[in-house]
Amino acid sequence: MHNLVIDIGNSFAKLALFYGSSIVKTYSFRELGPQQIEEFLEGEKISHSILSTVRSEVEAIEAYLSYISTYLRFSINLKLPVKVHYKTPSTLGLDRLAAVIGASCVFKNTNCLVIDSGTCITYDFVDKDRNYYGGSISPGINMRYRAMHSFTGKLPLVEFKPAFNEKNGFDTQSSMMSGVQNGVIYEAIGFIEAISREYTDLTIALCGGDFNFFDTQLKNSIFAQNIRTVPDLVLIGLNEVIKLRND
Repeated sequence: MHNLVIDIGNSFAKLALFYGSSIVKTYSFRELGPQQIEEFLEGEKISHSILSTVRSEVEAIEAYLSYISTYLRFSINLKLPVKVHYKTPSTLGLDRLAAVIGASCVFKNTNCLVIDSGTCITYDFVDKDRNYYGGSISPGINMRYRAMHSFTGKLPLVEFKPAFNEKNGFDTQSSMMSGVQNGVIYEAIGFIEAISREYTDLTIALCGGDFNFFDTQLKNSIFAQNIRTVPDLVLIGLNEVIKLRND
């Protein structure tokens, strides 16, 4: 039997079907309800399911998952494979927590910095003993572009172009691109450098919608050999919670 993992974020709902620790398939929906879940499963029977969500109105989804499986709502109050030392655990983003859990299981006995680049960019560190104290949250790439356009009188709304690779802009648009896209990479390198001073055996795990951009840019840095891309790290973490519950 399979496990169904669902992560409802700010922009998309991501679904994954697991067999043990292996991902069978994944899919993303802008809007999610029982019909979309049924279409995704294609008649496949599941034994357990878990839902992580930033939205409050998910009653229909929860009712459906409870009907077709042993259902679990992801929260900080569950038995977890990491030791959470966050001072306000009730405010901790579930996607951050799930990514840290995923990293601690994929990279066992390893100090790991998770860089999750989506609507926001989060930097979360979990040590080799699975201690998680917290991390940092900063605006994502598209959020930065929208902010410059919204909070100024003349700056245009610029589209994110991952292939842009100039250190300095030559007009207003390219200057904005240089500031945003170089800025997030310099920011990431700064966090990596700071943690590497204390933990020399550091693995950097990249996930989130813009992980390819970070992977390409950071591969040109001195940390290239420490970088691993795990796009489905959040989903992997949620599946680990199901497995722990069943052990």
